Amino acid sequence: QVQLVESGGGLVQPGGSLTLSCVASGNTGNINGMGWYRQVPGKQREPVASMLNDGTTGYADSVKGRFAISRDIAKNMVYLRMEDLRPEDTAVYTCFVPGVGGIPSDWGQGTQVTVSS
Repeated sequence: QVQLVESGGGLVQPGGSLTLSCVASGNTGNINGMGWYRQVPGKQREPVASMLNDGTTGYADSVKGRFAISRDIAKNMVYLRMEDLRPEDTAVYTCFVPGVGGIPSDWGQGTQVTVSS
């Protein structure tokens, strides 16, 4: 099992930027990718971005061009740089590690991002 801890959330004004971080610990030897989901109360959790060990990335259409995912594999960390933030980006952002078939197998506790003036 992998433990994930996020940090970096907070309150930011529309148009602002924020960088989220997530560190993995525990059984990290089999990690082949890391990524982020987000969830708004009352709605389903949605994928935001992911990055495999080979550098392959994927982004939700709603964040392409504004968010950038990166990783430090040696440190078991993943980052999400978010720019040009909009009120609709407000959500709890949760780090994940994919398991078989790319389905998330381990989750962090989440960090709140609020975009508001």
